[in-house]
Amino acid sequence: MKDDTLHELALMLSRLPDAGRMEEFMRALLTPRERRRLALRWRIVCLLRAGARQRDIARRLGISLCNITRGSRELKRGPAGFRSLVDEHVKENRNKKGRNKP
Repeated sequence: MKDDTLHELALMLSRLPDAGRMEEFMRALLTPRERRRLALRWRIVCLLRAGARQRDIARRLGISLCNITRGSRELKRGPAGFRSLVDEHVKENRNKKGRNKP
């Protein structure tokens, strides 16, 4: 895929006003398998960033360690904006869980 097409897609996604519209867009554009793979990759990087060990993630999600390697590599050497977004999400989830405890 040409970089300008990826940029065009990124611009389109940035215009979506809410999570519901984003989900609708992804359901229309991606196959069920692509959606599952994308959601799994997101879950892997969030668990890694939250401090889970790779072997524990593999066991918990029923996947091989090879599936976790890419996410781990992106968190170590990938774009700072990506790491920042994952960090924000993990922090928000921790805060929500802390507020929900009795």
